[in-house]
Amino acid sequence: MTKQTTDHILMVEPVAFGFNEETAANNYFQQRTVAAGETVQACALKEFRGMVDKLRANGIEVIVVQDTPIPHTPDSIFPNNWVSFHDDGTVVLYPMFAENRRAERRADILQRIESEGFSIRRKVDYTGFEEENRFLEGTGGIILDRVNRYAYAALSQRVDEALLGRFCKEQNFIPVPFRAYQTVNGQRLPIYHTNVMMCVATDYAVVCLDSIDDVEEREQVCHILRQTGKEIIAISEEQMHHFAGNMLQVENGKGALFLVMSQSAYDSLHEGQLQRLSKYNALLSMPIPTIETLGGGSARCMMAEIFLKKEKH
Repeated sequence: MTKQTTDHILMVEPVAFGFNEETAANNYFQQRTVAAGETVQACALKEFRGMVDKLRANGIEVIVVQDTPIPHTPDSIFPNNWVSFHDDGTVVLYPMFAENRRAERRADILQRIESEGFSIRRKVDYTGFEEENRFLEGTGGIILDRVNRYAYAALSQRVDEALLGRFCKEQNFIPVPFRAYQTVNGQRLPIYHTNVMMCVATDYAVVCLDSIDDVEEREQVCHILRQTGKEIIAISEEQMHHFAGNMLQVENGKGALFLVMSQSAYDSLHEGQLQRLSKYNALLSMPIPTIETLGGGSARCMMAEIFLKKEKH
């Protein structure tokens, strides 16, 4: 039976984390800080390991793969953009906007997943679209309701609508495209990834409705969420900027549910929101300020969910 949550997560440990000039072109969450490179990597590594430890302490299985120094991939800590794993044995590889992120796709990572007993039955590779400057950045760009087969996507330079349609047709999802914006220096600019403004869990969705400027598009998103039985927990644009939309619901080996988020996201939520979320799952938060500030991504981006089935021996 298809589930929305998994207890197996892939995470990539950084070796040279830092500010990525190429992604900063349209990721307005990134902020350049003046700390020395070595300090940045040391801080990011400490934050990463703290998050892994907290997930494991709660019974969530984490497969950690080391990044490699060469080629230099400053954003390798965010694997959910280049790969997704599905319960029918499919692995999807995605076309990436930033050239220096394309080297994050590593065959040895897929081999490691298989060595852990997971069965990969087929690979779907959309990476050739990079040559046409068309991109679809994985579960950063597409928020999957795996049970009801909806794929929510805020269109941007990193989410091509035609590619979204192709993905949905081939992977058996119904596309829900819309436009989402954030205010940057007084301008409304496209949000680079859907997963900073939306999280779909088993029984609820956290969504920054204020970012969907078009009333009809906003109503369409709300209609489908309600139709599929999700309680809508709205967050403000200010909360979104603290990564309150960048959350992921996971489970442990006993089936207990957790909502994983950064400390920044948790601290931005008010009591009523925390109570509503706590009805459905325990809340797990961890401080990852270096990763958020320089990387422009948060807790959800750091986790690639593994829905593949394990081989029975």
